[in-house]
Amino acid sequence: MKLIHLSDLHLGKRVNEYSMLDDQRYILSQILCIIDAEGPDAVAVCGDVYDKSVPSAEAVQLFDGFLCDLAERGLQVFVISGNHDSPERLAFAARLIAPSGVHLSPVYAGTAAPAVLRDAHGPVHIYMLPFLKPAHVRRFFPDEQIESYTDALRAAVGQMGIDPAQRNILLTHQFVTGAARSESEELTVGGTDNVDASVFSGFDYVALGHIHRAQNVGSPRIRYCGAPLKYAVSEAAQEKSLTVAELGEKGSLEIRTLPLVPKRELRALRGSYQALMEQRDGADAGREDYLHITLTDEEDVPYAAARLRVRYPNLLKLDYDNTRTRTGIQIADAADMERKTPMELFSEFFEKQNGRPLSEEERAFSLALMEEIWEGRT
Repeated sequence: MKLIHLSDLHLGKRVNEYSMLDDQRYILSQILCIIDAEGPDAVAVCGDVYDKSVPSAEAVQLFDGFLCDLAERGLQVFVISGNHDSPERLAFAARLIAPSGVHLSPVYAGTAAPAVLRDAHGPVHIYMLPFLKPAHVRRFFPDEQIESYTDALRAAVGQMGIDPAQRNILLTHQFVTGAARSESEELTVGGTDNVDASVFSGFDYVALGHIHRAQNVGSPRIRYCGAPLKYAVSEAAQEKSLTVAELGEKGSLEIRTLPLVPKRELRALRGSYQALMEQRDGADAGREDYLHITLTDEEDVPYAAARLRVRYPNLLKLDYDNTRTRTGIQIADAADMERKTPMELFSEFFEKQNGRPLSEEERAFSLALMEEIWEGRT
């Protein structure tokens, strides 16, 4: 059984007010070419199809076209909602669409029945579990203590009654403890959204969405395929790809990645204003790339962003690294921000501002307030 694993398309996303729709259309066309070459049995789209719960008409049309292209190829397609999606909107007309081979995850209602595909080795059970918070699950299991994300996922998976002797695939959209994040993802407070990987012990392959960097989490069978495009400067060095998972007989799993090449790269440039304005990348190759430019000039350059955009029209962000900026208050660099929780960053900020660390009472109050705010978000 060959599965193409995708996630985090974020259709309709804007990066520093630049629309990514053209780039997304380009990468979806490239994905279709790869699918044609690979000839998979199924395609999994593991959440964050859209960047907003109410997507633009253009984003909806783009995904509609992609689904039609997949259905025309006779593929089985499985789509779940992520934390950026509206599960109700994504599930619209799911029962009507299913006969075409496109399976949209329903709004979670306490159950998750599998779709069953077959190959030479027998059946493969595919379970779809959209993004869940403890509050989503708690009301369906009133007799269970569900406080954490791990509790919620354990209850939801436990209800499935999977047969470990069979081959089982799970599509879900959560943060599994130990995964490395990027700054383009939403962070929760103090790691409260962590899900322990032990929850997924009964599955032969867990196709994850939510994290934009492709990676395994503790085992090749628990995997994030990553986003197909770079959506933050911290992702500039990442090589984007799609994942191919092939299940043979029970216990046999092969994982491959296939590179995705964007229409425009996202890069970081650094240097003096004069040097960057005079720089030539071959025959102006890369001129249309999305750029984060750091100027090293000691004095601010008047109208630097507007003047640089004459040379680099897709300048996303401009900042300075010089004596003035280095002597200012710095809480964390970009790499640190990827690794630290919002609570850790707030604690550092408080200490820099007040010359002392948070007291235990202040820390507890801040954490409770952050969790309350986060739980209230859709």
